[in-house]
Order: sequence, then structure tokens, then C-alpha cells
Amino acid sequence: MKGLGRAAAIVGSTALVVMLAGCGGSSSHNSTTANPTGNNVQAIAVDGGPVAGQIYPNGVFTGVTLCAPGTSTCQTVNGVLVDTGSFGLRILGSAISSLGLPQLTTSGNTIYNCVSFVDGSFLWGPVAQADVKMAGEVASKISVHVIEDPTGFNVPAACSNGGTDEDSLSALGANGILGVGMDPQDCGSACDPSAGGTAPPVYFTCPNGNCSTAFLAVGQQLTNPVVKFATDNNGVLIQLPSVNGVSASLTGSMIFGIGTQSNNSIGSATVFTVNSFHNFTTNFNSQALTDSFVDSGSNGLFFPDGSIAQCSSNSIAPDFFCPSSTTNLSAQNVGLNNAQKTVNFSVANAVTLFQSNGNDAVFSQLGGPNGTGSCSMQNSGACSFDWGLPFFYGRMVFSSIDGQAQPTGLPAAPWWAY
Repeated sequence: MKGLGRAAAIVGSTALVVMLAGCGGSSSHNSTTANPTGNNVQAIAVDGGPVAGQIYPNGVFTGVTLCAPGTSTCQTVNGVLVDTGSFGLRILGSAISSLGLPQLTTSGNTIYNCVSFVDGSFLWGPVAQADVKMAGEVASKISVHVIEDPTGFNVPAACSNGGTDEDSLSALGANGILGVGMDPQDCGSACDPSAGGTAPPVYFTCPNGNCSTAFLAVGQQLTNPVVKFATDNNGVLIQLPSVNGVSASLTGSMIFGIGTQSNNSIGSATVFTVNSFHNFTTNFNSQALTDSFVDSGSNGLFFPDGSIAQCSSNSIAPDFFCPSSTTNLSAQNVGLNNAQKTVNFSVANAVTLFQSNGNDAVFSQLGGPNGTGSCSMQNSGACSFDWGLPFFYGRMVFSSIDGQAQPTGLPAAPWWAY
């Protein structure tokens, strides 16, 4: 069994990555929900992922069709992680080796993309152009990241930084990452030539194997496919059924658009506006965790709490909590608009969960530490609550996209709601 809490640590975002391996018994039930229908409905599943003989716990996956721009030369790639904490489509080169997508260049040099994660791992590869199709929607000729190692030179240290290259299916645990978060591009104005100064380590050119960071116009950067749909392009709704403890798998829907069709109306959901880093406040344990975020790409609930025992460093789940008994907790989410809502949740012993349910993929009580110390003491510890995939179980979670028009009566994006 393998666990990855994943959200891209690109400019202005936060991430947490956790790993584990193990095996054990299994429960025997699956969970499904009455899925909505429509040309904007994409099937998603928490099913253990695409790696044979390996379980990715609390990873939600979908299939994405890529085509050479303007052609019928297409390939559908399954086992792509759905991530509301990152932006843009990243696909393993090995999964589309025969597709031949055209690469983006500048002055005859290939443009490469780098994304790094909090645990020090990273992804590298060229930027390519593709038509991206999901449900009945098409994003035409957008930039995507093809994950593969360079030939003839090494990944530059500004990207790798001594970390782990997750350039394979077994290492990544997925055939790619679909970033459908709150930004339309993965870097935005910070990587645009108009920014001036030195380009951040997101885009590179490597003439003769000598790599340096490069600016890239916003319109050419990795693009959240949703913003390029003709309609239903202002956000996404993730809908997954509720889970009582552990389940073998479950199915749900990713619905494109907010308030654009009858199946994505916001209804009575509470809207939480966020700051420029897409963060809001979670009040927990008498602390205001002001850098909190919602992220389907994280496979647990991660928060600072020194009172809950962490699993042993030599256990199968060293980065998770291992309380002696299931711990019931409560927190309050607060938006910049002062919207407030209480969330009740539970954290169970991760080692017991994985040992007893080694063939299962759905764990509603999986949690882990997110730094130590008091949020009021500068640089002393975490100031964030990462509401990962367990938060999505049994909820309709909306995520609007910055700059996209929202329905009348709703705040300007970005915001999220449930």
C-alpha cells in the first residue's frame, strides 16, 4: 500500500506529501452514489490508483483524453489524480509515448516545466500543446506538462534541489495530476516576462544542456483545462458519497461549472472567500490557522496537534497520527467574508487502519501532523489545516477559479463552498 498526499508547491500554493507502504486484510464493501448526468459531468473514483499490486489510499482518480491539437489523434489516460490544490495537467510521458504532442519552444529551445512538493520530491519535463477532453467539454490547444527525464543533461539543481524525482508510475502513484484548483495557470504573473527580475524556478530552457530559469507568457503557461472550456468554465464541484470508516472504493462526480447548469447550482452551500494565496482560517485547538486550504490531492487531514500520538518512525505510516483510540475532534472554518461553519471529524490509528484494511482505498479517518508549535510564534510551526480528501466524503465541495465570471449574487472568485 502506498500513500501520497499531493498538492503542487508552485508559486503561491502550499503542499504536503506523505508516503507509506504496507499490507493487511480488507473490508468487503464498496460505496457509490447516485451520480448526476450531463455533458459537464466527469466520473471520478477513489479506487486505489493505477499501479498494479499497490493501493493509493484516499486518492481520487479520473480519465483524461489528450489529442494532438486540431486532430483526431487522441489517447485516453486513466488513473490521473484529481487535485484541487494545483493548476494544470501533468501527464507521464510513458503514458502518451505514441501520441507525439508538439512541444512548446522559444528561440528554438524546448521549454521545460518544474513542480516541487513539500517533501522535496519534484516533477520535470517539457511543456507540450494538446486538446484536452473530459465529459463533453474540450480545452483546445492548451499547455500541458509531460513528465519525463531529460536526455543528454541532468535536471537542474534549481528544480531538483536534492529531492526525489517522481518521474515513473510507481513513484508518482498515478499516470498524471489534473490540477483544477483556483488559479487559471500554474504560475501566472510571477512567470510572465512583465514581472522583471529573475524568473522563478518553474519554467526553464536548456540550450546545449545548460539550464536556466525562463519567463513564459501567461497564455503559454500550464493551464487549468476548465478555464478553456467553451462553457462551464468558472469552477468545479467535487461530489463524493459519505463513508463510515473504511471502504474498498467509491465513485463520484466532478461537475464542471458553478451555476451554469441545473446540476451545479450552489444551492444552500456556504461560500468562503480566500486571500491571494487561496487560504482561509481554521479555528482549531484555540489557534487561528490562517493558512488553511481545501485540497483533494492530499490524502488525509493534516493539522498541528501535539496532543495526538504520531505513528512510529519505523512503522508503515510514519507521517500519520496513531492515537490509542479513535479521536473525535471539531474545527471551525472562517472565510475572509466572515462566513463560518463547524466541521466535526475523527482521526484513527493509521497503522491499524492500513494493517487491517490493506486492500481498501477509502479511509475517512486518516490524519497526520502538519508542523508543530504555536501559530502565534513566528516560524515555530504550522499555521495551516490541510482539508484533504476525507473532508470531501459526503459533501458537495465547490471551488471557483480566479478571474472567471460567477453567478449573480456570489462573490468574485476565488472562493470555495460546501
